[in-house]
Amino acid sequence: MIHMHGNIYELVINHKNGWNPEAFRERYSEVLEKYDYIFGDWGYNQLRLKGFYDKQNGNLPHEMKIESFDEYVMEYCNFGCAHFLIKKVKSDQKNNKQQVEEVKK
Repeated sequence: MIHMHGNIYELVINHKNGWNPEAFRERYSEVLEKYDYIFGDWGYNQLRLKGFYDKQNGNLPHEMKIESFDEYVMEYCNFGCAHFLIKKVKSDQKNNKQQVEEVKK
């Protein structure tokens, strides 16, 4: 489990060991808290983060929903790049930890 700013996430995809807790902690922004999924991909040794909403989230454009994930990877990421996808499983605003714990397998 990954704890960040009172939210709990689980690692859904870890393609080519793209998950790096330290890099994620450095790049994470509170803007990402509103998303149900956070995608991270590596290009030129830099981590990029993008948020996606769950499919049940109202009248949002298709490209903002998780259904567009595969399209996003194909169109905006370097071919074969290391990447990860985490899903928010719990939001606990009372517990405002600013830490990331290594995902235990």
